[in-house]
Amino acid sequence: MMDNGNAAVQPLSLDLGWPSYQQSTVERWQGVHHSLHKDYIAEEVPVSLVYNGVPHVVMLATPTNLEEFALGFSITEGIIKNPKELLSARIYNRSNGIEVHLQISEQRLQSLADKGRNLTGRTGCGLCGASTLQQAIRQPNPVNGGLVLPAAELLSALKEIKKRQKLNQLTGSVHGAAWAVPGQGILDIREDVGRHNALDKLIGLLLRTGRDLASGFVIVTSRASYEMIQKAAWVGITMLAAISAPTGLAIRLANETGLTLIGFARDDQHVVYTHSRRLTHDNYII
Repeated sequence: MMDNGNAAVQPLSLDLGWPSYQQSTVERWQGVHHSLHKDYIAEEVPVSLVYNGVPHVVMLATPTNLEEFALGFSITEGIIKNPKELLSARIYNRSNGIEVHLQISEQRLQSLADKGRNLTGRTGCGLCGASTLQQAIRQPNPVNGGLVLPAAELLSALKEIKKRQKLNQLTGSVHGAAWAVPGQGILDIREDVGRHNALDKLIGLLLRTGRDLASGFVIVTSRASYEMIQKAAWVGITMLAAISAPTGLAIRLANETGLTLIGFARDDQHVVYTHSRRLTHDNYII
């Protein structure tokens, strides 16, 4: 929302590093009616991931849960193969952004150097910095088994996610990625201005806490593009539901890897694009 020019946008907190949102006085118009209001605005901050002292990529992200983001990104980008290969992570607040210094094995670092990737990733970028087609279009291993989910459980989680997105309730401008388990509802949720970042944060959290990735499903409050499917399948998640549409490439990858892909998942509807056997509609009542 536009600032009225009289009050500068002020961060809510400078003591704890970069804030996730700011507050500003704005002008609100409804027809010819005008009023001044306090508005909450989500922040996006340059976050540099530095591996063994070597800068790799800068992503624009919401400055929360960055250790989980770094772990999730490192796994889903194939930089490391399991969480134990991330030896340490330290966060440094700088005047113009945040640096996350990650320590990985020299073998992994050499593999990373061979990728030739050292670029800036925009907020909406999922394949930023990939220098070859092979890097961009990576094929995860097929996912195995997975849950059988009553559609009523999906409906329940879709209703719950709106209440669980605290930052989005304030700002209206961040994506969410949630982990839900049948009979338990949403157990984990992460938010970010970037949909890929939100999913990486969630994956980092799931890996750090040792969740069984075949026992639940992921909901994302965005479209389901190829790289979202790639990230989910890369770690063995077997079902992903998006509130918006998937792309053709996403559908093909989900079909090839065995992942159940659901689009247009909203309060009273959903479309199953691949591997529908995991979603049952017996006694499904809206």
